[in-house]
Amino acid sequence: MQEYVIALVISSLISFFLVFGITSPLIKILNKKSWTVKDVNRIGGAQIPRPGGPAILAGILCAEITLYFLLPHEIIITKGIIALLLTTSIAFVIGFIDDRRIMGGWFKPITLVVAAVPIIAMGAYEPNLTFPIFGEVKIPALYVGLILVMIPITGNTINSIDVMNGIASGFVMIASFSLAIALFILQNYSVAIMTLPIAFASLAFFRYHKFPAKIFPGDSGALTLGAAYGVIAIIGKVEVIAAIALLPAIINSFLFLSSVKRIVEHRQIKGPTIHTEDHKISTTKESGAPVTLVRIIVAAKPLTEKEIGIVIFRLGIFSGILAILTALLSGVIVWPIS
Repeated sequence: MQEYVIALVISSLISFFLVFGITSPLIKILNKKSWTVKDVNRIGGAQIPRPGGPAILAGILCAEITLYFLLPHEIIITKGIIALLLTTSIAFVIGFIDDRRIMGGWFKPITLVVAAVPIIAMGAYEPNLTFPIFGEVKIPALYVGLILVMIPITGNTINSIDVMNGIASGFVMIASFSLAIALFILQNYSVAIMTLPIAFASLAFFRYHKFPAKIFPGDSGALTLGAAYGVIAIIGKVEVIAAIALLPAIINSFLFLSSVKRIVEHRQIKGPTIHTEDHKISTTKESGAPVTLVRIIVAAKPLTEKEIGIVIFRLGIFSGILAILTALLSGVIVWPIS
């Protein structure tokens, strides 16, 4: 147990302080290069540096590499860490390309399928879908397809909810801490510890991303966080629990796709909200605008960007509690070591 505690503390500290330390100079570099975008919800429309993905990626990769050497060398865990490193890195590259050049709506979903391939190639999964309380369903062939779908879903889900200051990083922080607690409850200690660098990287970045934001994660940051989260769900055999923790973001993506009825780059469509005279955010009356979680939140009355963030974080905490309760109801699952 001591080696798990050491691994937990060291990897968490590396992830947090590396992201925290890198982000500030990254902001200066991005400003110098004029890699900035307009904050459309800010009064005056301030130019905010983007992307913060390099800092997020550095924190997660360095922490997970450290865990490769610190955690017990169980075969599935070793394969899982390598798959996490490769999948997350590929997702970052995909996001970075989209940060520098706006690609078509199909670009990220299709290319994120490639990011899922290392999980399959490394064999960092078990071909069973675990349903809490009810047990496992063996679906060897179908599970490979599920992996190829799941990484694009988690990546794009986090990317889709990255619409306002602090929401993506804050939401992933809540979901990742909740998932880590659920994994500890299920006695999947190694995978739980692997989840914490994602949570602490999000926490450190949130310091700069929260309202009023000093930097945006960009697609590279959002896809990095989403893909890493998806890998953890797969190698930890907690796909359903992970989805529960991510429920508000999943609902947001579902609402968006069901209203738009096609896969499209969100920056290329009409905004689902407008600004009132006192610069609060309200729902739009445009017939072609998509339905989103934010649009539903402000349907009753206009809210400030900070108030909207608080509502989404409360939803995230509620979903995280549901995920933890689901793990408690599932009982103890023995994690295979070979």
